[in-house]
Parts: sequence; structure tokens; C-alpha cells
Amino acid sequence: MRPPCPPPPERSAELRQRFAEEARSERPDLSALCLLLAAQADGSLDEAGMDTAQMELDRLAGQLPFRPGGPRAWAVALCELLGDRYGFRGCAADYQRLESSLLHEVLVRRRGLPILLSVVWMEVARRAGAPVYGVALPGHFVVGFGTAEEQVLADPFDGGRVLTGADAELLVVGAAGVPLDPAMLAPADPLDVVRRILNNVRAWAATRPERSDVGLWAVELSLLLPSHPAQLRYERAQLLVQRGDFLRGAAELEAYAEVVGAVDETAADRVRQQAHAARAMLN
Repeated sequence: MRPPCPPPPERSAELRQRFAEEARSERPDLSALCLLLAAQADGSLDEAGMDTAQMELDRLAGQLPFRPGGPRAWAVALCELLGDRYGFRGCAADYQRLESSLLHEVLVRRRGLPILLSVVWMEVARRAGAPVYGVALPGHFVVGFGTAEEQVLADPFDGGRVLTGADAELLVVGAAGVPLDPAMLAPADPLDVVRRILNNVRAWAATRPERSDVGLWAVELSLLLPSHPAQLRYERAQLLVQRGDFLRGAAELEAYAEVVGAVDETAADRVRQQAHAARAMLN
């Protein structure tokens, strides 16, 4: 099945403006950002579709028990509702689908990557008043409930299974080959969550040269976040050249070379040579 295609240029420009405004707001809304990202990926996701997704999160939140108790009780309640009753979880095949990174699709399919399933858990729990947040473990994303002193972790990719300390240690060792450090358990900022989702989309596109369009919009949304690595400009330039937009790609390479030149003139020269080669492709 062919993945969804981006919207027309006018719609795309509007979505990017709204994404940038939300990302730079005082309190960025995670579900809104995820849906704007999804609409950039899927041209069929209109305003009504985004409203429907938000209403589904509201509906699910309304089915949670009222103040079930402490952090563990919240984690169990979410597991019973989303994992057991509605069947939200992930599997290895989900990593091969762009839809697994799109919130509206995850809500319909009840399948997705760990981070998108965690977004569902967080947004449903938050609406119900739970002390919930994302936890960006190396190689795997989970959710946390409660303060650092009483923190309880759950793994939405595994249906919301409540994790013991040993479980969390095994997840980190298995995914990254390093021991669990307490610093890894800190709450993830909403913009860090969105940045990681975009990184996943870029990684998906990088293995599919025929979908360089997906890689390009993912890079361009990443560049709209308040902070981003300069390396993204180089990646955008390469994608433009790959897609045959040689003039814009060359201009981006030259601009990136100016940035790099301040710290590494040799590297800057290599980038300028790439820009020259891109311009030569026009002949």
C-alpha cells in the first residue's frame, strides 16, 4: 500500500505557518502539533479530520475512572482502557509504515510507533487529569506517571504494560546497549517529542529514495522548531538536489558552507564544491 501523499502547496504553506506558530507559543499543544504534522504528510486530513481526532482523544479520556488513585493506579487504568479494551499497541511491522507516525492514523488503526502510541496515552491521560509525561529512553519511548520520587513507567507499544525498574533497564540495554541512567527518566518536553517524531519520519524516508518528498517536508518542519541543529540545512540542501531543484539546493549548500566555515574551513570548502556540482547539473 502506498503511503499517504502531502497536500497541495497552498495547503502545505498554511499548515507550516500554523505549525511554526504553535511550536513557538508559550505552551505548545502536543496533539495539535502532531495533527499539523500529520496533515503535512496526508493531504486527505482536513480540518474536520483533525477535529475528529481531537474529539476521539476527548472521548477516550471520558472513559477513564475519575481520579483512580496514585501514579500506578493511573498507569493501570490507561493500560486497561487503551491497551486491553481498545487494543492500542505496536508490532515490528509498524516501523515500516509512515502511517505509524501520524496521530490520526494511529487513532484509527490503534497501531503505531512507540512514540505515537505514547502521545495517545499522554493526551488521553492529560485530559483526564493524570500526572503524565513522555520519557524518551534511548531507542524506545514510554510514558511516566507521577513525580521522580514515585515515578511509574508504562510501555504503550506493549499495550501499556506497567514496567518495573528491571523492565526499564532491559529496554534501554536492548535498544541502546547502555545501562539505564536516572537522567534518562526525565520528562520529555512536547517539542522534544515532536522533534523525535520528525526524526523517525526522516529515517523512514531516508531508506526510500522514491519518497524524498516525505524527507523534505519532515526536514522543513524540523527547521521550524525554535531550536534545531545546523546540519538540518545541509540535509535539506541535499534533498533539494536529489529532487532536481539544483538552484535552491546549491544556494542552501552555499549558505550552510558560510555557517560551517566559522569553525571548519576545510569542511566548508567541501560543501562549496558540492554546491558548484549542483549548479553544473543545470548545464
